[in-house]
Amino acid sequence: MLQLKRSLLTFFWLSLICGLIYPLAVTVTAQAVFPEKANGSIIKKGDQIMGSHLIGQLFTRPEYFHGRPQAPSPQYDAANSGGSNLGPSNAKLVAQAVARVQQVRLENGLPLNASVPADLVLTSASGLDPHISPMSAELQVRRIAGERNISENELKKIIQQNTEQPLLGIWGKERVNVLMLNLALDSIARNRR
Repeated sequence: MLQLKRSLLTFFWLSLICGLIYPLAVTVTAQAVFPEKANGSIIKKGDQIMGSHLIGQLFTRPEYFHGRPQAPSPQYDAANSGGSNLGPSNAKLVAQAVARVQQVRLENGLPLNASVPADLVLTSASGLDPHISPMSAELQVRRIAGERNISENELKKIIQQNTEQPLLGIWGKERVNVLMLNLALDSIARNRR
């Protein structure tokens, strides 16, 4: 009987500490120290939620920068996150990549033999990556400049302003958040009116 009593007390206290006190302490600390990140890094314009810094969005209209494709579905559904799990020699992955390369070339008026950055044709591990490389953004400049009647130099300047550097200058690569680029484009359009 003593063992049962000890087991139940241990279960109770560990449940209280690990199931209530610790999560509550972490939540309160996160909300106090970095509330924006703790709440999903939401991007707002006034009261309207535009998206998140952390989750990519689907942009297909020609006047916007396009991001990485998503593996499970083309809707950037965070509940359906995940890579395709197809190996580099898988015929389905190769066919998808070839089709996407052709689509990028067609959308951007590139020659049939022009190289296309991998991040415009291959999904990320999560399938929800909001970033592309600066090279991928610059590849789309001519199309967007024509659609929006903006100079290519102005678009390249916007890309530079929105390019994020590697963490501490060491980890990762330069990257551009597609949603932030497109919001910058929309703000320019509003300011011109």
